[in-house]
Amino acid sequence: MQKARRTLAILLIIAISLGVGIAADWIWNKVDRYNHPQAYHEIITKYSVDYNIPEYVIFAVIKTESDFDPTAKSSAGARGLMQMMPSTFEWLTGEEHLNERLPELTLHDPEVSIRYGTYYLNYLYKKFNYNWDTAFAAYNGGEGNVAKWLKNPEYADEEGNLTYIPFAETRSYVSKVNSAMELYQKLYYTPNEGVTT
Repeated sequence: MQKARRTLAILLIIAISLGVGIAADWIWNKVDRYNHPQAYHEIITKYSVDYNIPEYVIFAVIKTESDFDPTAKSSAGARGLMQMMPSTFEWLTGEEHLNERLPELTLHDPEVSIRYGTYYLNYLYKKFNYNWDTAFAAYNGGEGNVAKWLKNPEYADEEGNLTYIPFAETRSYVSKVNSAMELYQKLYYTPNEGVTT
């Protein structure tokens, strides 16, 4: 009888512990979803399809760049949800790219920011050999800088992959985008869903 009570008590403690663990996981999941929302989902889905960029990549860039604030403006002058520099935007709206000649202030329009930011991610991803880390580094640190780094054996391997990013801010940026991307995948997407190859 004593042994049965002891076994029952042990099983009860295990059940409570598991319940607490499950509750804690549920709470953390809710906190993560609150901190990593799917704001502007309809627009992101549209341009994810148009430019063949996984939704979780776009969400991660927006989270890292502006934390979903369409009025965001950096000290360097980048604007909007995806924090695009006006000079980059002007180039992308020109004849060489989307040929729309939109005014700079439209960068604060969520749809414009997401469209052009996603288009630019697609452009960088293709330009830099379908490597997300290199594309993210170029999005933050500039195409010209990344092109120079890729030619320097101190910063790149023979296959053309960055092995070191000399700008601390860009290094941190790439790490933050990757962390956000992994969390978005875990929270909202099944494995391999929308993966661009």
